[in-house]
Amino acid sequence: MAIVVNLDVMMAKRKMSLNELSEKVDLTLSNLSILKTGKAKAIRFSTLEAICKVLECQPGDILEYLPEK
Repeated sequence: MAIVVNLDVMMAKRKMSLNELSEKVDLTLSNLSILKTGKAKAIRFSTLEAICKVLECQPGDILEYLPEK
């Protein structure tokens, strides 16, 4: 996939666990885990906004486009 999810990088920078982020964003651990591992097919803007608010970052810090070779 050409879109890379860098959620784990931002969580590490903020020293936040998946459990803590799950509670603050009000998302299940399984849904966050799917997003974190890059297996998600889509993300709602409201979810992305909540994650960015909690991690104090921009959407571009979490999502990255890498062209396929």
